[in-house]
Amino acid sequence: MAQAYFPTEVTSPNKELANLLSGERQLKVEDVQEAYVEQKDRLVNAIDATKSIMLDLQTFNKDQWIIRYPQYKEAIETVSPTTAPRRKSLRRSLTFVDDPVTETEVVVRKKMQRSVTVSPISEHTEEEETDEDASSDFNVLRLDLQLGPNSTVTSLVSQLEKSSIANLLDERISASLNHVEKLRLRVEDTSSKVLVTGDLNAGKSTFVNALLRREVMPVDQQPCTTAFCEVHDAAENKGVEEVHIISQGHSYDVNDESSFTRASISELEDIVGENEDNKRIFKLYLADTRTPSESLLNNGVVDISLIDAPGLNRDSLNTTALFARQEEIDVVVFVVSAENHFTLSAQEFLINASKEKAYLFIVVNKFEQIKNKEKCRRIVLDQIKLLSPRTYENADDLVHFVDSAAALQPYTANPTFDDLESSLRSFVLVKRSKSKLHPVSTYLNNLLADVELLAGANSIVANTELEQAKESLAQVKPVLERMKNGQESLEESLETLEEEGASGASSKSKLILTQALERVGQGKLGIDNPLVPLPSYPGIFGVWNFARDVRKALLASLDTAVKLAEDEARMITSAGVDRIKDIGEHHLPAAVDRNRRVFMPEAMFSSVRKAGKGSTKNRRSLTVVAGGVHGLGIGLAQRPDMQETTFFDLFDVQHQFWLHFGDGQSDKATTADEESAAPTALGLASVGVGALTMVGGQAIGAKGLIEGIIRVSDLFGNETVRKWAAPVLGAVTIGMTAYLVLELPNSIPKTVGRRVRASVLRLHGDDDVSFIDAHAFRISRETRKVLRLASWDLRGRFNGAMEERGKEVQAKEEIAKRATRAMEWFGELGRKSEEIRVNARLGSDA
Repeated sequence: MAQAYFPTEVTSPNKELANLLSGERQLKVEDVQEAYVEQKDRLVNAIDATKSIMLDLQTFNKDQWIIRYPQYKEAIETVSPTTAPRRKSLRRSLTFVDDPVTETEVVVRKKMQRSVTVSPISEHTEEEETDEDASSDFNVLRLDLQLGPNSTVTSLVSQLEKSSIANLLDERISASLNHVEKLRLRVEDTSSKVLVTGDLNAGKSTFVNALLRREVMPVDQQPCTTAFCEVHDAAENKGVEEVHIISQGHSYDVNDESSFTRASISELEDIVGENEDNKRIFKLYLADTRTPSESLLNNGVVDISLIDAPGLNRDSLNTTALFARQEEIDVVVFVVSAENHFTLSAQEFLINASKEKAYLFIVVNKFEQIKNKEKCRRIVLDQIKLLSPRTYENADDLVHFVDSAAALQPYTANPTFDDLESSLRSFVLVKRSKSKLHPVSTYLNNLLADVELLAGANSIVANTELEQAKESLAQVKPVLERMKNGQESLEESLETLEEEGASGASSKSKLILTQALERVGQGKLGIDNPLVPLPSYPGIFGVWNFARDVRKALLASLDTAVKLAEDEARMITSAGVDRIKDIGEHHLPAAVDRNRRVFMPEAMFSSVRKAGKGSTKNRRSLTVVAGGVHGLGIGLAQRPDMQETTFFDLFDVQHQFWLHFGDGQSDKATTADEESAAPTALGLASVGVGALTMVGGQAIGAKGLIEGIIRVSDLFGNETVRKWAAPVLGAVTIGMTAYLVLELPNSIPKTVGRRVRASVLRLHGDDDVSFIDAHAFRISRETRKVLRLASWDLRGRFNGAMEERGKEVQAKEEIAKRATRAMEWFGELGRKSEEIRVNARLGSDA
């Protein structure tokens, strides 16, 4: 690029430019370029570092930690009318869009220009809180969540998940990365692009013609309002003046004729009119014959392109396209009509542009046609103050009230437009750091400020989650350790309780049934308070029914004894269930639900266990229902085979024989009373009949029968025998009568009892266990089953609670690790961001 000097004599009233270019402090372009290159290099490094940070942020948001998107509200402070007004507090209420209910008090502290950080309220004193105002809103990473005029962020995002917010934030991060890439290309590009835009009919094309000092852009029919017309120095096109027509979206190379269509400058108006409905970009190459010190295009310093953009309020599509091109623009020249001021479209554009470009060059056109110029100037400046504060602060250099049409009049002095042109040249050429680099610096500073706000807010979240996790661990972990240490004790206690309950029920059952059988063997009822009492003796003529009723009563007493044993087992089981509940209260944590089921002892022994499915044999079981043996479902008193009454219930011949001639025992066992009993007439008769029974096998033959008859005949043929026969027969008759009157009421219950006892013992004679052991085993098994079910329920609750506590501890430990890692990562992210701003001097006006 050719070296040039700015002249020492200037006619422009621009004081800053005059001071810069006059006297001994005259600057060479190479001096300006040296400072520009130095700042550009710093900015390129900052762009690369910012890109690295944003990529890390995006990766962290996707893979490790869902970044929370914060919102800040001003703290509500009550001030007494008599109290002196205080400076605005730095207190903010921090909340998150995915959780708008929860709020945290924080302090927003201003660290550098246009950069703020947040920290917990406890880290600052009251003096620090009232230090200076700081904005706490997002700039680049702002999520536009409003859907309409009546919808709010809280009402919308309360229905969104954290992942949805993270996805929205990820989209903003991706968009900022793309923008940072374009910023790098803009910074490395040695040329400068000047966008001339404004509302429709504001005089944009006329202003461009005035800058070029020739009428190139059509102004009568406003054809350029539908296309972007870029004006370049003809030197970039080998000195040839012409128009290159480019289809929008296609790449362009001035040296590649296949990428454009040529046309002459004189045909521009017709060409634009013909392509009004087609999206085209027109590149105009013009030769400016003025000296480099006067020309903007042919300045001898940098390549400049003027871009005449479509009007903002032409249609929404063109407005959107104009907004999209901002990222490739270095300087925005906004032309506003002095008659209409700033329309809504203009205000929206300027607010959006000010987020990146703090300095805008504003041209208030058609100013000479305004009568009350001071009022117009005041209104416009007040609007600019709200729309672009930095531009307002430099209004002398950046805001110009001119009439572009008057500047095109030949041989007519127009000092106001000359001052505008000088200021624009100074802004674009001399102050390139402000015009070209400062917008990039502003965007990076805003982006890094947003990153720091995210980092600060998420550090608070991570710290809160860490503290909550530690607090939860302090509560849950001791409980888990206590449960682990008490698990073995719980198992031992339950096993011991089950065994004690089962053995206790078995022992009690054996005792009750043994005593009952002994009493029945003695002709007594098996228990003291039976349901069926012993019957009264009805007399000699009802002796048979008496024996039958006695048998039923004795059998019923045994059934009642079985029920009594079951009742004792129910009491033992109920006490065991209560003890299991007490064990649960001791071992289960307070938050675990207890077993709410009510134990019903009467439900025990009420079901019949059936043989297993697919069994081909009837499996005998010792399960008794209501005192009965399995398979019958009834008690002993209801069994026909046990109720059968025989002659031996009246005269137990075999028992008497063994009692007097045997070893003093019956076939099974006799009581001590029976062994010491004295012989009676009935006993002697029974012995006789028994003896006859014993030898009956030898006296059954016909020969023996005849011989017996002959002996008896011979015996009664003896006179002495006949003499004593009558007394003997009388004595026998008297004895028999006395026996029937005196002995039968006492002997029948004993005889029946002995036979019932023997029958009960024979009932299980083919089994490996006796009647007593069978019932004891059945009752013990039922007791163990109930206690085991209660134990299993407690074990299940205990193991479930311990597993749940284990998972909770593991989850809290994982949260604590992730929160610690997040705090470290976000802290490092904030430090890196601040370091980038410091090294690149972002946010400064230098």
